[in-house]
Amino acid sequence: MFQSFSVSSFPEQGPTRLNALRDIMKQRAVDAFIVPLADVHQGEYVSPHDARLAWLTGFTGSAGFCVVTNDHAALFVDGRYTVQARAQAADVFTTVGWPATTCAMWIKDMLAAGPRVAYDPWLHTMDDISTLTRDLPDVDLHPTDNLIDLIWHDQPAAANKPFFVHPLDHAGVSHDHKRMGIADALKGDAAVLAQPDSIAWLLNIRGADIERNPVPQSFAIAHNTGKVDLFALSGKCDPIRDHLGPDVVCHDIDAFTSQIAKLTGSIQLDPKTTPVAIQQICAENGIEIIDAQDPCSLPKSKKNAVEINGAKAAAHRDGVAMVRFLAWVDDTAPKGGLTEIDVVKKLESLRQDTGMLRDISFETICGVGAHAALPHYRVSEASNAPVVPNDLLLVDSGGQYQDGTTDITRTMIVGTPKPDHIKCYTLVLKGVIALSCARFPSRVTGGHLDSLARYPLWSEGLDFDHGTGHGIGSYLCVHEGPQSISGRSTVPLEEGMILSNEPGYYREGDFGIRIENLMVVAPAPDIAGADDRKMMVFDTLTYVPFDRRLIDTTRLNRAELDWINAYHHDTLQRLKGDVEGRTLDWLKAACAPI
Repeated sequence: MFQSFSVSSFPEQGPTRLNALRDIMKQRAVDAFIVPLADVHQGEYVSPHDARLAWLTGFTGSAGFCVVTNDHAALFVDGRYTVQARAQAADVFTTVGWPATTCAMWIKDMLAAGPRVAYDPWLHTMDDISTLTRDLPDVDLHPTDNLIDLIWHDQPAAANKPFFVHPLDHAGVSHDHKRMGIADALKGDAAVLAQPDSIAWLLNIRGADIERNPVPQSFAIAHNTGKVDLFALSGKCDPIRDHLGPDVVCHDIDAFTSQIAKLTGSIQLDPKTTPVAIQQICAENGIEIIDAQDPCSLPKSKKNAVEINGAKAAAHRDGVAMVRFLAWVDDTAPKGGLTEIDVVKKLESLRQDTGMLRDISFETICGVGAHAALPHYRVSEASNAPVVPNDLLLVDSGGQYQDGTTDITRTMIVGTPKPDHIKCYTLVLKGVIALSCARFPSRVTGGHLDSLARYPLWSEGLDFDHGTGHGIGSYLCVHEGPQSISGRSTVPLEEGMILSNEPGYYREGDFGIRIENLMVVAPAPDIAGADDRKMMVFDTLTYVPFDRRLIDTTRLNRAELDWINAYHHDTLQRLKGDVEGRTLDWLKAACAPI
């Protein structure tokens, strides 16, 4: 199977590794060193070769960074990972709540005036270093080679798996057409593409270096002629050369920096995604820099008709697997003997039974009871818990299919729910419904809509510490920008963008609830009396029943009840032809009107 349950965090080794880092810092006359989670491409998920933060601290979450001084070591994480960081990281690392406390704020408190703070310029973006430079005017920010790599003696080799073609019948648009569109949109003579998912989309290729995310680990330079230079480890491009054609030239990654230095004219760099090392190379060679968003980011997020149809097909296929899974849980869990690992294995096997699964889209989050209160919990052989009666079971999972990427969360009760289970589940579901039903003017952002999903919880004095929704790639990253539904989002939502709708509620040490559907932004149908402005709606892609046992109908208004019944009716009609026997009986009962 794809998911492994081996223990991947070794906090007991933290003190030795921290001491080794401090030794090298003293040799380099460095007062502090910043260790980010990111690799050179700023990916959320990194290969074993690039898992420097986990190697040093023991923390394996997908967001965070560490700052080490001679006397202190801080692990910065947001609210999703506070409990996990405290449990995983070695005691020599202090967990710091971020962004309430920033890197600059902590450094000011911990170091005397004029310290030398080192960083690897390939692992920090232009924006990262610009912000630190602004906030730490009295600090010597010193670019250096990576100090972790100097002490990580058994560091795994960089992955070097060949790229492969993403066929036109799934991509929908040829890479020739995409390249010319990007060329016309460039603000400079060329643009550096630092994010592999942008390169994947532009060239209709995929890769296998990063588990769960089929991105081609590479850099590219897109020129205003429509030509592209692609840089990757030797041999990775061999299987795709015919597909790329003469206007895409493959180079060994070792030639990347020298090629940048030879550029003439102006170069477009995205400050949010480009390693500051590239900016420094351009500055050293007198190359004009234009700060602008990755030119592939927005068009990639707006799925074409082929990609949307693929997402719908993948969601349907995944929905059938989920219904078989939920029916199995309801039949098996009350008998006892199930563990979280059993649950994960069963769900993955049902996805594999579709015959279309390329990978899971992320490590399945399967938590019972208190584990469900950890939004990004990953079960291991050491943490594996039994599925016991009268507890909530939260399962957040997804699949990578060649026609689409899926992500779905369902929370279910095993046995008899407690009153707080029902109350909080219903409030979360009300948030899902409110966002699903939103009708909004074109150019509205996810930041405007985020409160719709939170308001039912807010009304009871409750909230959750993660975004309400993230973008989804098309057989690409399960978390895709620039679109999101979050209080911090400033990106207008446009037709074709696929997002998750996943409010939740978590009570530390007790239970957690999250419900997640995927949806695509679509033009709103006409309504009588409306004024003349473009309006948008969300078209739901995910059809899988909610847990009726956790719904308090007295907390729902008529419109919410009607929405649930209509959703369950559509779910039954869509899926009933693909299941049979006890699973079909379960589906009919789960979708009965309430």
